[in-house]
Amino acid sequence: MATVEPGWTLPRLRVDRNGDWFDDDDQITHPGILGSLRSSLRRDANGYFIQTRVRIPVEVEDVPFVVVRLERRGDALHGLLNDATEAAIDPTTLRIGPDGVPRCAVKGGAFDARLSRAAAFQLLALAEHDETGARSLLRLGGREYPLAWPASAG
Repeated sequence: MATVEPGWTLPRLRVDRNGDWFDDDDQITHPGILGSLRSSLRRDANGYFIQTRVRIPVEVEDVPFVVVRLERRGDALHGLLNDATEAAIDPTTLRIGPDGVPRCAVKGGAFDARLSRAAAFQLLALAEHDETGARSLLRLGGREYPLAWPASAG
């Protein structure tokens, strides 16, 4: 680990697949600390980080945010994220990853998010499906958004 000042070492911050934060192997659960970390998270070509007086790298196993609930509001999609914020979900950013897990852009397109199992089922409930279940179509605001499941996930 890099030493910044005598006696102070950068923390090892990481976000696991479920969007949970850890300092080394200790899960961070304090709502205020989590809120501060999540709202301070940034990403650039060198990866995820939090900028204080120094740049603190953040290891992200998959994506830093998880959509925990997804619903239709009129002609739009709306999501609740694991940081308790609400977000409009741009349906053009919805995609099914090679692991079969739906993903989308959040936070104004600054971050990718994975849909939780519950949110994925909510997305599927909003979509129309073909006979094989391999292709789904989401209709919103007079537009159609195809959702193609990878062959390995079907």
